[in-house]
Amino acid sequence: MAEPPERDPFPEFRLDSDAGATFVLESKGKWWHAGFHLTTAIVGPTILTLPYAFRGLGWGLGFLCLTVLGCVTFYSYYLMSKVLEHCEKAGRRHIRFRELAADVLGSGRMFYFVIFIQTAINTGVGIGAILLAGECLKIMYENLSPNGSLKLYEFIAMVTVVMIVLSQLPSFHSLRHINFASLLLCLGYTCLMVGACINAGLSKNAPPRDYSLEPSGSSRVFSAFTSISIIAAIFGNGILPEIQATLAPPATGKMVKGLLMCYTVAFLTFYSAAVSGYWVFGNKSNSNILKSLMPDEGPSLAPTIVLGLAVVFVLLQLLAIGLVYSQVAYEIMEKQSADVKQGMFSKRNLIPRLILRSLYVIFCGFMAAMLPFFGDISGVVGAIGFIPLDFILPMLLYNMTYKPSRSTFTYWINLSIIIVFTGVGIMGSFSSIRKLVLDANKFKLFSSDVVD
Repeated sequence: MAEPPERDPFPEFRLDSDAGATFVLESKGKWWHAGFHLTTAIVGPTILTLPYAFRGLGWGLGFLCLTVLGCVTFYSYYLMSKVLEHCEKAGRRHIRFRELAADVLGSGRMFYFVIFIQTAINTGVGIGAILLAGECLKIMYENLSPNGSLKLYEFIAMVTVVMIVLSQLPSFHSLRHINFASLLLCLGYTCLMVGACINAGLSKNAPPRDYSLEPSGSSRVFSAFTSISIIAAIFGNGILPEIQATLAPPATGKMVKGLLMCYTVAFLTFYSAAVSGYWVFGNKSNSNILKSLMPDEGPSLAPTIVLGLAVVFVLLQLLAIGLVYSQVAYEIMEKQSADVKQGMFSKRNLIPRLILRSLYVIFCGFMAAMLPFFGDISGVVGAIGFIPLDFILPMLLYNMTYKPSRSTFTYWINLSIIIVFTGVGIMGSFSSIRKLVLDANKFKLFSSDVVD
C-alpha cells in the first residue's frame, strides 16, 4: 500500500479561505443525496440515444458494449471512492477531481489536464442539455401549432432564461431535492418510452425493421467506435469527487451505497430503453428516440398524451442535469470571485455570482442554438472527456495509491482497462470527429432542426 500522503498542516485555514469549497461544495449530504446526484449525472435523457448507438453495433455487440461499459464504470467509480476515502483518512480530504489527480500522480500538469477535460465535459453537457430541452419545447409546440413560426433557437432562448434563474441556487447540496425529482422523472419517461415503443412495434403502422449495419467495412468500424463513445458518454459523469465532496465527513462507505442506488436505476432504464427502441426502429433509430415515435410523415406511432408526458418529463430532467454539470464551473468561479468571510448571500458575493453564472449559461445557450447536432456532441464528449476521466484515470489513481503487487489480479485488470480504453478513446475521438465533419454539410448555423 502507498505511503499515506503528508498531512496538510493547515486544513482549516485552507477550507476557511476557499469560497468554492465552502459555498458550492459544502459537505452536508447523506449517502442517498449522493445517489440522487449520481443518478442525475448518469441516468438522463441521453438514454434516448441508446437505440441510435445500437444501430452502429447491432444486437450482440450492442449488448456486450452496454454491459462491459456499465461494469467498468461501476468498478472505476468504486476504485475512485476508495482512493478518496484513503486520502481522507490520511488527513487530506480532496473535494475536487483536479486536486486528487495532481496529488496522487505528483504532477502539477495533471491539475490543468483535468480542469481542461472537466471543462469540455461540463460545457458539452450544458450545451447538450439546453439543446435537447429546446427541442422538447419545439416538439410540443409543433404538435399544438403545426403551422407555427417559432424556430428551435427561440425555444433554446426560453430554456436559457429558465436555466439562468435556476443557476442561482448556491450549492451542489441545495440541488438534492431537485435531483430526487430527477430520479423519479427518468424512471417515468423511460416507462412511457418503452410502452410507446412496444405499442408502435405491435401496431399496424409499425415501421419495417432492418438491423443491418453499414455496408462498407471502414464505415462499420467508424460507426462502432462512435457508438461506443456515445455509450461511454451515457455512463460517464466526470465529477464523482465533487459529488463525494457533498457528503458530510467521514465519507467512508457512503459513496458505494450511492453508486448502488444509481446503477440500480441505470440497469432498469438503460436496457429497457435500448432494447425497445432498437427493436422497433433498427438502423433507422433517431438520436432522440422520441422523434422516431413522431415521424415527420405519417401518423404518430404512440398516443399523443403518452408522448407529450414523456417530453415534459425529459424537459424537466434536463434542467436538473444542466445544473449538476454546471457545479464545477460555478465552483471555479466562486473560488476566484467570492470572499468567504462575507457570507454566501452577502451583496459582495451575490452580484458576482449572478453575473458570472448568467454569462456561463448564456454562452452554453448560444452554442446550443448555433450548433444543433446533439448526437455528434455526445460522441465527441464521450471520447475526449468521459473516457479519460472515468475509464483511465481512476485505475491509474488506484494503482498509484494502493500499489497492488504486479502478481495480483487487481493490478493486471486495472492495467488492461487503461490500455484498452486508451485505444478506444483514441479511435472514438477520431471516428466521432470524423462524423462531425461529415455532418457539417447537413446543418446551418441557428438551424431549426437537430442533426443526427
